[in-house]
Amino acid sequence: MIEVLVVEDSPVAREFLVYLLDSDPEIKVVGTVANGKQALEALKEKTPDVITMDIHMPEMDGFEATRKIMETSPTPIVIVTASLDPLAVGTSFRAIEAGALAVVARPQGLGHPGFESDASELVKTVKLMSEVKVVRRWRKAPVAPSAAPVPASGVIGDPRVIRVIAIGASTGGPLALQTILSRLPKDFSAPVLIVQHIAPGFTQGFVEWLNQTSRLPVHLPTPGEVMLEGHAYVAPEGFQMGVNGKGRIALSQEAPEYGLRPSVSYLFRSLAKVYGERSIGVLLTGMGKDGAAELQLMREQGAITFVQDAESSVVHGMPGEAIRLGAAVYVFPPESIASALQNLVKTA
Repeated sequence: MIEVLVVEDSPVAREFLVYLLDSDPEIKVVGTVANGKQALEALKEKTPDVITMDIHMPEMDGFEATRKIMETSPTPIVIVTASLDPLAVGTSFRAIEAGALAVVARPQGLGHPGFESDASELVKTVKLMSEVKVVRRWRKAPVAPSAAPVPASGVIGDPRVIRVIAIGASTGGPLALQTILSRLPKDFSAPVLIVQHIAPGFTQGFVEWLNQTSRLPVHLPTPGEVMLEGHAYVAPEGFQMGVNGKGRIALSQEAPEYGLRPSVSYLFRSLAKVYGERSIGVLLTGMGKDGAAELQLMREQGAITFVQDAESSVVHGMPGEAIRLGAAVYVFPPESIASALQNLVKTA
């Protein structure tokens, strides 16, 4: 039984969340509170497996509550927000910086057309996040665009010309991606294609959040868009993202892989086929196996490959599987991956 603490200031929304979560036989709501301050008090007596956290609350909001919980009583936290406005969603990702694992939409009422899918996404996310073993987070300054690169031992410049970089991530990926993009120089001479597993409705807000610290402009691409050097492109939800030989982004609604669309596997396989040794593949923290076998395919085609190390990963499923398959040329934390990319890709 997965025990959940619900943190939500609206009595109506609170009761609704309890109803949704308790309706699943594997979940039990063990407490409800109206703000972050009460959540901290509740954790002195309860040890829930997951906390669902609202953002805007009186006395102590969701950002501060998440930060304090991760410093004192580390617990998987899922941010549940009522707004899908890109700017509001982008703001919600501040809680990811504080240690929350995921952001999902609060389902609309029972008669709403999207109710079933939103409710299913909430329950699925709570279940998945209950499996994550979180650790204590100490207070630290946010990622600074001017942060110095962390040395990437053993990685030196390469004579080949890198045409494109692909990065795949899932649970824990937003913060790892923010770390990498904030450290790449604005004159970086390769496009960066990104697949991040994320709840429906949050991709645009995720892009807005990344743009706050990234030196590279971050976009949602359109079909056939030309890849520009020094730009990053996040796969739109509901589409598989690949590339063609003319330097353009290909979007399609081909079948999901590992139940995912976009999938990392689709992107990596496309790069292996089109760009081979002129590409770099990076597989970051995440559950499951998406992208692992295809990263191996990239390596077999001559690409340079990176995976995130276990110590810095929230979940080492995807990168761990890649290591098991022998797909990784290098295994680094995100800071060192950024440094290595700078060594391997010429500046414009």
